Amino acid sequence: MLKEKVTKLLERALEAHPSLFLIDFTVGGDNTIKVVIDGDEGVNLKDCMNISRAIEHNLDREEEDFSLEVTSAGATSPLQLPRQYKKNLGRKLKVKTSSEEFEGDLAQVTEAHITLEWKAREPKPVGKGKVTVQKQQDIVFSEIEEAKVVLKF
Repeated sequence: MLKEKVTKLLERALEAHPSLFLIDFTVGGDNTIKVVIDGDEGVNLKDCMNISRAIEHNLDREEEDFSLEVTSAGATSPLQLPRQYKKNLGRKLKVKTSSEEFEGDLAQVTEAHITLEWKAREPKPVGKGKVTVQKQQDIVFSEIEEAKVVLKF
């Protein structure tokens, strides 16, 4: 009952803020509501407060006791939705598939796959020494086990 109510309130709140989108939503057995959101231009504290208020102000604590937590997807959280990849175009990603691991700049995002680009040092075809070559890899979303943005400090 509570989950259905919160789902409707959450959908309405996200419709009112089209740049935001849902990453995860759970209601625990002890009525702990946890909502994780992300946004096309990132998420700030006001965004979290707006979503929280849209839910909390429309639930009656006299009817059901609950706790509510609205957070943004953290900087080190894995990317889960194609929409998250689009907002990270140009950034360096570390992507794991079942058979390989890639690290490169996110160059393209389509409905079906992403394209990573990076430079690598390889032996010269003729003679001694190495040469820098531009590499590119298309990775289908269904093959991605985990993808994270690589943070630089």
